[in-house]
Amino acid sequence: MNQEQSEILGLQALAYIAGDEKILNWFMTETGMSPEDIGNVKDPNEILAGVLDFLLAHEETLIEFCEQQTIPPTSPARARRFLPGAAMEDY
Repeated sequence: MNQEQSEILGLQALAYIAGDEKILNWFMTETGMSPEDIGNVKDPNEILAGVLDFLLAHEETLIEFCEQQTIPPTSPARARRFLPGAAMEDY
């Protein structure tokens, strides 16, 4: 996993969330973000980090996303470490 792959995975996760109205509303309620916030952020990687954090906090949604993308469920955690605000632990 590298920076570019992490950004791509984050974009895929954002598309997954945006594609399901229930999950999108849950995401916006939990994070306090609005669609305007997502479109007006200075560093898009901050949004992608928040998207991955949301998935990592909700195992069922994480597993559904990973199954849809046919990726290992550890991939979002590995991708998260390349985005802003990541803990410096080894995933």
